[in-house]
Amino acid sequence: MLIQMIPEIGHFALVIALAMAIVQAVVPLAGAATRRPLWLAFARPMAGGQFLFVAFAYLCLTTSYMLDDFSVANVANNSNSMLPWYYKFSAVWGNHEGSVLLWSLMLAGWSFAASRFSRNLPQDMVARVLGVLGLVSSGFLLFVLITSNPFERTLPSVPQDGADLNPLLQDFGLVIHPPMLYMGYVGFSVVFAFAIAALLGGRLDAAWTRWARPWTNIAWAFLTVGIALGSWWAYYELGWGGWWFWDPVENASLLPWLAGTALLHSLAVTEKRGSFKSWTVLLAITTFSLSLLGTFLVRSGVLTSVHAFANDPSRGFFILMLLGITVGASLLVFALRAPRVSHAVGFNWLSRDALLLINNILLVIMTVTVLMGTVYPLILDALGLGKISVGPPYFNALFVPLTVILCIFMGLGPSARWKRMSGRDLFRRLALAGVAALVIGIVAPLLYAGEWNLWVSLGVVAALWIVLPMLRDIYDKTRHASSFGAGLRKLSLAYWGMLLGHLGVAVTIIGVAVVSNYSIERNVRMTPGQSVEVAGYNFTMTDLRSRRGPNYVADTATIEVQRGDGARQFEMYPEKRLYIARGMPMTQVALRPGLFRDLYVAMGEDLGDGAWAMRVQYKPFVRWLWLGALLMAGGGMLAVFDRRYRQKRRQAAAEEATAREATA
Repeated sequence: MLIQMIPEIGHFALVIALAMAIVQAVVPLAGAATRRPLWLAFARPMAGGQFLFVAFAYLCLTTSYMLDDFSVANVANNSNSMLPWYYKFSAVWGNHEGSVLLWSLMLAGWSFAASRFSRNLPQDMVARVLGVLGLVSSGFLLFVLITSNPFERTLPSVPQDGADLNPLLQDFGLVIHPPMLYMGYVGFSVVFAFAIAALLGGRLDAAWTRWARPWTNIAWAFLTVGIALGSWWAYYELGWGGWWFWDPVENASLLPWLAGTALLHSLAVTEKRGSFKSWTVLLAITTFSLSLLGTFLVRSGVLTSVHAFANDPSRGFFILMLLGITVGASLLVFALRAPRVSHAVGFNWLSRDALLLINNILLVIMTVTVLMGTVYPLILDALGLGKISVGPPYFNALFVPLTVILCIFMGLGPSARWKRMSGRDLFRRLALAGVAALVIGIVAPLLYAGEWNLWVSLGVVAALWIVLPMLRDIYDKTRHASSFGAGLRKLSLAYWGMLLGHLGVAVTIIGVAVVSNYSIERNVRMTPGQSVEVAGYNFTMTDLRSRRGPNYVADTATIEVQRGDGARQFEMYPEKRLYIARGMPMTQVALRPGLFRDLYVAMGEDLGDGAWAMRVQYKPFVRWLWLGALLMAGGGMLAVFDRRYRQKRRQAAAEEATAREATA
C-alpha cells in the first residue's frame, strides 16, 4: 500500500517545498528591507527545508522508475521493464518533467550550499541572496506543479509495460551529461542572486565580488564539463563523427558559457581594482538570463533537435513568462540602483584593465553573434515572415575570426600590468614569444602533414601565443626567488587556475584546427573479407553476427585493423541495434581512442547479401577538444581553493560587518 502511494507522497513533498520556497523568498527579503533580525533568520532553515523536500520528491520519482511503476505516466512513457537499472536511473531526467524536477533539485541544492557556506557574510546579505534564490525556486516549482507534474497517473488504464527510454539517451554519456550541464546552468543563479542582493543593499563595492567569485568559478567549471560531455556524446553516439554542429540547443548551452567567461574576468577586475562594477553586475544578470533562455529553447517546442525535450507550447509560454519576469525585474533593479556606483577608478589603455575590458567586449560580441544566429530564425517564423535556416557557414564565418582576435588579447593580458605600463616594456616581454609562436606555427603543418595549411598554422600560432607569454610570466614571477621551486610554491592557486584555464583554451584550439583540416573519412560497402585503407590503417571485416542485448537486438561486425607497417593489430566492433519496445534503429560506434588520433567505425544500412554501408574515419587530435575543456574546468575549480582568496573573503566580511555597525 505504501509503495502504491509513493507518487502521491512525492507530489505532496513538492507542494511543501513550494510553500517553503515562497517563505524563503518573501520573509527574508522583507526582513532585510525592514531590518528585522527574526525575519532574516528564516532564510537558512527555509533553504535547507526546501532542499530536503525537493530531494525527497526526486527520490520518490526515482523509486517509481526502479520499481517499474507504470501507473505513473512519466515512468510508462520513458522506461521499460527490460531497461537496465542504470538507464532507469538516468531515465528520471531523460524527459521533460524529470529534467525540470532535476533542475529544481539542483537549484534547491545550490541554495542550501549558499546558506551553508556563507557563515562569514553579513546576515542581511545572506537573507537577500537566499531570498532571490527563493523567488527563482518558487517560479520553477510552480512550473513543475502546474504544467510538468512528474507524478501524474495513468489510472485506471495502467499499461503492461513502458514505452522505453529514447535509445539516443541509453548511453553512459547521458547518465552524467545533464547533471553536469544543469549544475552549471543553475549555479549561475547564485551569482545572479549575489548581484541582485548587492543592488538591493545599495553596496556595489568589491566585497560582493569576493563572495561571488567562488560560486562563479564552480558554476563555470561545471558548465564547461557539461558542454564537453555533450560534445563527446554527439561525437560517438550519433554516428556522424562530428563534435559540434552549431545545433540551436548546443548553442543554448554555449551562450551562458560565453557570458560566464566574460563574468569571470570582469569579477577579477572589480575585485582587484574596484572598476567595472556596473558592467560586472550586468554580466551576472545576463549570464543567468541566458541560462533561462536555454531552458526555454530546449523545453518550449520552438526547436526541433535530438537534444530538445518538450513540444508543448503551454510549457514554453510559462518559461517565457518566467524569463520575462526575471530579466525585467532584475534590469529594473539594476536601472534604479546602479547609478549609485562610483566610476572614479581609472586606468591607462595600455594595461591589464584595458585588455580585460577588450576581452569582455569580444566575448559579448561572440555571445550576441551566437544568440542572433539561434533566435533570428525563430523570430522570423513567429512573425510569419518565412522560415530560414542559419547553419555552420554563418557561425564559422563570424565566430572563428572573433576567436582569433580574442586569442591575441589573451596572450597580452597575463603579461600586462594593472593600471598602466609602457609599450616598450610589453614589447620586451612578448617579442620572443611572438616570434617563436609564428615560426612554430608555420613549420608545424609541414612537419605533420608534409604540406602547409593556413588554418592549421593559424590555430597553432593562436594556441602558442596564449601559452608562451604565460611561460614568460612564470619566469618573471619566479626569477628573484631563492630557487625555481621556491618561486613556484609562492604562486597562488588562483594564478595556477588562470594558467590552467588559458592552457585549456590553447589545447582546444589545436584540437579544433587539426581535426577540422586533417580528418579523413571514407564511406564504403563492406562484406566479410573485404578491406579498406584509411590514413595508413587497413580495416578488414572478418565476421558479422547477430546478438541480443537486454532490450535490443544487434548486428555486430568484427573489424580487424592493422597499421600499414604491420606494427599493431587489433579489432573493433561496430553495431547496428534495433530497440525492441520502440522499434528504433541505432548505430553503436566502434572507437579506438588515442591522445593523437581516434579511429572511428560506424555501421550504416544493410545493403543485402551480407554487405553493409560503413563509415570509416581517422580523427587526429580530436581528444584534445575535451582535454582542453577538462583543463579549463580544472583551472576554474583550482582557483576556488586558493587559501589567500578565502582569507580575503573573511576579511571582507569583517570589514562589511564593521561598516554596518558603524552605520547603525
